[in-house]
Amino acid sequence: MKSFVLLLIFFSIIQSSLSQSNQYCDAGFEYGGDSTTACGSGSSPSKLLIKGGTVVNAHHQQLADVYVEDGIIVSVKPSITVGDDVKVIDATGKYVMPGGIDPHTHLDMNFMSTATRDDFFSGHAAALAGGTTMHIDFVIPVDGSLTAGYEAYEKKAKEACMDYGFHMAITKWNDDVSREMEIMVKEKGINSFKFFMAYKGALMVNDELILEGFKRCKSLGALAMVHAENGDAVDEGQKRMIELGITGPEGHALSRPAVLEGEATARAIRLANFVNTPLYVVHVMSIDAMEEISKARKSGQRVIGEPVVSGLVLDESWLWNPDFKTAASYVMSPPIRSKGHDKALQAALATGVLQLVGTDHCAFNSTQKALGIDDFRKIPNGVNGIEERMHLVWDTMVESGQISVTDYVRVTSTECARIFNIYPRKGAILPGSDADIIILNPNSSFEISAKSHHSRIDTNVYDGKKGKGKVEVTISRGRVVWENNELKVTPGTGRYIPMQPYSYLFDGLDKKDATYLNSLKAPVKRAKSSS
Repeated sequence: MKSFVLLLIFFSIIQSSLSQSNQYCDAGFEYGGDSTTACGSGSSPSKLLIKGGTVVNAHHQQLADVYVEDGIIVSVKPSITVGDDVKVIDATGKYVMPGGIDPHTHLDMNFMSTATRDDFFSGHAAALAGGTTMHIDFVIPVDGSLTAGYEAYEKKAKEACMDYGFHMAITKWNDDVSREMEIMVKEKGINSFKFFMAYKGALMVNDELILEGFKRCKSLGALAMVHAENGDAVDEGQKRMIELGITGPEGHALSRPAVLEGEATARAIRLANFVNTPLYVVHVMSIDAMEEISKARKSGQRVIGEPVVSGLVLDESWLWNPDFKTAASYVMSPPIRSKGHDKALQAALATGVLQLVGTDHCAFNSTQKALGIDDFRKIPNGVNGIEERMHLVWDTMVESGQISVTDYVRVTSTECARIFNIYPRKGAILPGSDADIIILNPNSSFEISAKSHHSRIDTNVYDGKKGKGKVEVTISRGRVVWENNELKVTPGTGRYIPMQPYSYLFDGLDKKDATYLNSLKAPVKRAKSSS
């Protein structure tokens, strides 16, 4: 079996080399499949007019034109007249919206003895084809060093072709890490730090470290984030499955049930409440976790819940598929849950219990997934989604009537910009905002296929899904990069977007601290005994 896996890896390398030789040209990136890509930097006139569409922001929509100069939105109003030197796009009958912002991705990440297939070029190309114009990726420290991790990701991002930001993971604790957190916030534009409560022996941290990290986040005005699963219990669950002879992908879901996600979510929420700092729970995949977030928010605690598109539209039945390649492609953590969790998460998103949608795009091909063909614990965890998110959220949530068009903008773009303190530069169609814009045709249809997607992986967990509402044009900082099913992107054109600390989530926390201190009625002054 090991020789079979090695053979698969060999053929994958050969295939990858041949494929990549056809994907690059002198100026841009070229793909095959149903959609095409012309080499070049994209249409980049200094002036652009989007005419006749319905402009949608998170709290308002209007019939208006949008005029852009040098990558910045200059004017949003009806009937703008321009000269012949302006490129005009007719958006009549369509929605003009802020480009999507994906808050949760893992591009070019080293993980589980391999690395994700999509880097900061192919991942960006896929994102732009799907209407996402910015993402925030997770920097993984190098041997615990935040600075070394940041520098490594700076190099990885040199091929970027859209705007991006960084979160930072915390994988160990000492005085150096504490000092580096301050450098990341004050000098590097990072305003969020992630703590893994799972992946025992690799990324997982204990409660003591979480408490120290939460306190440091609060002091810096940085948002604490958690991957919420009980890593110790997951480790025990994995051993249990192996003892039972369950070694296939279904063992992944069985070893880390929803109750362990709920427990860790509750624990993180209570620790954040103890410190009095805002908390962001990434990839909320279960009713158990969602209900803990709901209770905390009802009590007034500042907790953000992020579902990912896989949890909103898929169920775990795929992990029981008799074909290993198919089943393994759905392995991610926390796992995709049984039917019912998806609908509950949709309802929570519609009612505001959950606030924004990410992807956890962490793409591995079938050869990489085959590393766990004899042991589900060795299957690299992750699914795709950076290209599919905008279409699937529209079809699942808007077409079904669960959310409005303005809410769609909020959950796919604006709320992310607000949470990470880049609004209204991002996440809005307003004068002065970056011209990251999509034009969505609600009457057009889409179909997702692994044969035509822009990711470098050979599978797609949404393969065959069809729906209404298609992103027909994507504009990145004033450049038309996706139009007529043609993608025009160039390596190195993306920008790093620094994110400042103290977002709206920190407003008034000092008053809550003061109220707490005043409520203690301590220390009590006691007379000293004379004896």
